[in-house]
Amino acid sequence: MEPTVAVCNVNHAFGQGILRKPVLSDVNLDIYPGEIVILTGPSGSGKTTLLSLIGGLRSVQEGNLKVLGKELRGISKGQLTKVRNKIGFIFQHHNLLKCLTAYGNVRMSLKLHQEIPKQQYRQRAVATLQAVGLSDKVDCYPANLSGGQQQRVAIARALVAQPRLLLADEPTASLDSKTGRDVVDIIQRLAKEEGCSVLLVTHDNRILDIADRIVHMEDGRIQRH
Repeated sequence: MEPTVAVCNVNHAFGQGILRKPVLSDVNLDIYPGEIVILTGPSGSGKTTLLSLIGGLRSVQEGNLKVLGKELRGISKGQLTKVRNKIGFIFQHHNLLKCLTAYGNVRMSLKLHQEIPKQQYRQRAVATLQAVGLSDKVDCYPANLSGGQQQRVAIARALVAQPRLLLADEPTASLDSKTGRDVVDIIQRLAKEEGCSVLLVTHDNRILDIADRIVHMEDGRIQRH
């Protein structure tokens, strides 16, 4: 079985010349369809940088990085956009558009998928919002939602198109324990039923049990997996 993500000898640094600061050193990691990998490690260890490289949000400097069968190093912008559209992202900060309702924010994700008929948008978006416990907030604007509710909208936005790869950076950070558990249960179901690969960065020990594998990073290196 081909891995969904194949990271091979990846190095990454910020800055130039004497200000150059290595952030990732010789990172190797494979993630397979349906597998949930949790990435742990102290702040500043390179976890979010690795996540952003896999998501195509930063350019690969050294090494090879294949996502959904495509090599990202040196890839054209058009090809990169196609890969990114198949990935669901859950960020630490929800990044919702304030001018759109919960439904509108979730629908934005569906617009990237031409294979999904427009007449299905409302039904799919509402079903996903219901799954994250927001059935009564579908037409609410972010300003009228709590921080935890806004994060749930962001999670629904990431899951609505049933991505083949889900990248999550501290998805439960602003959620209470029950909502956090509901959210990771949804993520786990997506992995098992849809064969979605999940890479989840967290400091939340309460959700480690959903992992098929826990990978620890320290000083830009993967310590064990």
